Amino acid sequence: MSSSWIRPLLLGLLAVLLPSTPCSRVRASEVLPRLQVSPNGRFLVTDQGRPFLWLGDTAWELFHRLNREEAELYLSNRAALGFNVIQAVALAELDGLQVPNAYGHRPLHDLDPSRPNEEYFRHVDWIVNRANALGLYVGFLPTWGDKWNKAWGVGPEVFTPANAEIYGEWLGRRYRNAGVVWILGGDRPIDPARAEGQRAILRAMHTGLRRGDGGSHLVTFHPTGGTGSLQVLGDEPGIDFHMRQNGHNAEFTGRYDRTRDDYDHTPVKPVIDGEPIYEDHPVGFDARKFGHSIASDVRRPLYWDLFGGAFGHTYGHHSVWQMWAPGREPVNQPLLPWAEALLQPGAAQMRHGRALIESRPFLERVPDDGIVVVDRVPTSVPGAGRYRFVGTRDVAGTFAMVYAPVGRPFRVRMEVIRGPKVRAWWFNPRDGSSHRVGRGPFPNTGEREFIPPSPGEMLDWVLVLDDATKGYPPPGTAPKIRQGHRLGR
Repeated sequence: MSSSWIRPLLLGLLAVLLPSTPCSRVRASEVLPRLQVSPNGRFLVTDQGRPFLWLGDTAWELFHRLNREEAELYLSNRAALGFNVIQAVALAELDGLQVPNAYGHRPLHDLDPSRPNEEYFRHVDWIVNRANALGLYVGFLPTWGDKWNKAWGVGPEVFTPANAEIYGEWLGRRYRNAGVVWILGGDRPIDPARAEGQRAILRAMHTGLRRGDGGSHLVTFHPTGGTGSLQVLGDEPGIDFHMRQNGHNAEFTGRYDRTRDDYDHTPVKPVIDGEPIYEDHPVGFDARKFGHSIASDVRRPLYWDLFGGAFGHTYGHHSVWQMWAPGREPVNQPLLPWAEALLQPGAAQMRHGRALIESRPFLERVPDDGIVVVDRVPTSVPGAGRYRFVGTRDVAGTFAMVYAPVGRPFRVRMEVIRGPKVRAWWFNPRDGSSHRVGRGPFPNTGEREFIPPSPGEMLDWVLVLDDATKGYPPPGTAPKIRQGHRLGR
């Protein structure tokens, strides 16, 4: 049954409830704490030292295509679902320089980055302020990459090192007190034939941002599909954490295993997958061959990435990133209008992964696939493709987790838990519920076989093993103990 009636009804209600004038600037210190890299270089924490699990959503066209009532609908939905970062672009991909925003304003005067349009950015202000007020940081891209490197996309190229630095400083000063994270790049590579000039533009924009905001916000880089900022920029000192775009394929090998590669790189920096496969996206950009992705396709990367060392994760929906609605030119066959796509199940299931990780000591977590005993047939366990098992644990041996993407029996090494008795749980990534395994607790010796509750089915589960003496709550529920401060490697 169509849900097309939901959008006009909600927008009508919001139009009555919202103020008609832009809200005042919101100081992040009054709403959101500053973010910084943890002392061990693996995670993000607040300036009070509290762990921060980035749960992002890609809303690339948010500033460009939505009016305030629509933005309120979108932001309120994502806040209610447990997201805490919204990734959006000031100079947007879909002809963002020359097609006006919802109020008829273009972002630049005469396509000159040194002359931003105040009217356009007042709307951006409103959205950033509203997001912050709802507890959402903005992963703020100053521009999509076709404005400095038109490898593909609409363009035009408008940046030089000189105007990039002016524009960056203007943005940095304007959002100095906002809850933002700067994301350079915008899905474009460095062209080898023009590498010196393009790197100069990026460095100049970074210099401007830092001068404008006084260094108060983290900075990263959004790369092209199948790569990461580390591969594009190397160990660039101005990049605070590595961002990958593992991209729109559904297989573990050659894509989501790369998160672990970046985690293992030295010098150490946090890593995140800023663009995995979107829900309802043509798999591998080939819908005729592979069809469109579903909720399970976006759940798997969530756990593959988190268990592989990522400090958080970004979800995306193919209709939502482009804010597609009837009457707009569709990009790569979106299935639903964006307001209906907000209700797709994959988005709601992301919060369960966040809740699971936050229910155990956060800053002590390390990836460890060695928890799982390799089967006689390794392509069965730990598996391959869409059926890859992965594991994570804490350095103190108080908990361990195994993500099982299918209902296949597997064995684990019980000695990863150092306490003498082990309590085992099954956690359901589809609804966030959990239940005890057997009558336990089990001894922490030898190997033990576990069979997921849906044997033989393509339904994912997480096995959670706890030191029984720690009194941890059921997986996915808020801990009643204080998080530890000893950091993983």
